[in-house]
Amino acid sequence: MFRLWAKIFENNHMLKDSCIADASDDTRTHKIFRALEEVCYQFDLAKPIWLDKNISEFKRHSKTRFTRDNFIETINFDYLEIQIIEED
Repeated sequence: MFRLWAKIFENNHMLKDSCIADASDDTRTHKIFRALEEVCYQFDLAKPIWLDKNISEFKRHSKTRFTRDNFIETINFDYLEIQIIEED
């Protein structure tokens, strides 16, 4: 089972969170992108842009933060954080 936890923060307070589970036999990358797409749909957000900083953080820690720089549209929070909490 693959599970990704997404959280929206403002002023160091979590405003929203969601956990996406994926039991498919797809690749890790496809599961991550599909889960992020689902999170953005649930939170009514545009999909963030993966910058080099996000890619390297995610490779090292299975966790990254998307700030205002990652979104084309204006966001009304400080950052969106995603983290893999379970992997098969």
